[in-house]
Amino acid sequence: MMVAAPEIRRANADDLAAVERLLIANELPVDGVREAFDDFVVAFAGDSLVGVGGLEVCCDNALLRSVAVAPEWRSHGIGRALVTRLISDAEARNINALYLLTTTAEHYFPSFGFRPATRDDVPDDIRSTAEFRGACPASATVMCLSLSQG
Repeated sequence: MMVAAPEIRRANADDLAAVERLLIANELPVDGVREAFDDFVVAFAGDSLVGVGGLEVCCDNALLRSVAVAPEWRSHGIGRALVTRLISDAEARNINALYLLTTTAEHYFPSFGFRPATRDDVPDDIRSTAEFRGACPASATVMCLSLSQG
């Protein structure tokens, strides 16, 4: 039974184990999550974690990563709310561009303005993240959203 709309908030240390479980259940990598966890947001319905997403900030760019929603909560706008929040957080920090890797959602992210990119288009600081170095397969689609003003 569904409860009221989930609360989206910044993740805290107490959320880490539940976030890792949700990512693993969604077959997403957990490499680098602990190190970037200060820039994650979570969605809770009551006491249950129902969604997560994070930024891995690298100098003037960031990797949008670990966006997952519990199966029973999909198609309720939670993923959209998480991604919108993370884009807003990145803009507030004057991040130049967001990059992501996906094996399943290349048709979802263009609705936020993400465009396909090549690995060669990705700045070295982003390519050096665990996700780019091997946590995501080489066949993953690379996408970019430019946030720079000007």
